[in-house]
Amino acid sequence: MLRALRTLLATSLLLAASAAALAGDARLLPVDDAAGDLTWAKFKTRMMEVLSKRDHKSLLGLIDVRIRNTSGKSGLPEFRKLWEPHSMESALWTELPRVLHLGGTYIRRRGAVEFCAPYIYYKWPEDASAGADAALTSREVLLKSAPSAHAETKRTLSYHLVDVLDWEINDENKASRQKWLRIRVDGENGYVPEEQIRSPLEHRACFAKTAAGWRMTSFEVGD
Repeated sequence: MLRALRTLLATSLLLAASAAALAGDARLLPVDDAAGDLTWAKFKTRMMEVLSKRDHKSLLGLIDVRIRNTSGKSGLPEFRKLWEPHSMESALWTELPRVLHLGGTYIRRRGAVEFCAPYIYYKWPEDASAGADAALTSREVLLKSAPSAHAETKRTLSYHLVDVLDWEINDENKASRQKWLRIRVDGENGYVPEEQIRSPLEHRACFAKTAAGWRMTSFEVGD
């Protein structure tokens, strides 16, 4: 009886250790379903050019008049109200390029197919740890012991899902504009550059191919 209990306990501990290891190694690999679509590549290049010039008139011409907005109210008037594209300081000029930089996936919505990015929101694993806040978006991410490129590298991560402990930390070098996030992965804490990590709740967009060409059909943020 005692031997059976010891065997059961050992098995339970092994299973728990295996589950912890798998949780710590959870990853979200990049997806870009439209990579082979030349019409999308052309549209994306055009939109990136418009965004780099902060040309709000041309940008509005690339947006569907029924665009879905974070507020739940659709249409261009609401889009203008929320994002103020006429302003050079609008978040559109920085956030939309970040969305386009990452890959996306095709989503079927009410019988129509849209390409939605970034993949982090749309491909977030259903079995992800409850504490996972974000995904690393690079194949090689150096986990630093301090918020500095010169700090000791604790380990190299790759597309891991991580817990975020602090969303914005200044670089140790006061002259540097680099921002860092403090994260925990597999029980280990460290720092990664802000450009190599993404929350599923950050800005996202969808696009549809229409008779007039590709158009942005949604731009939202949050859950």
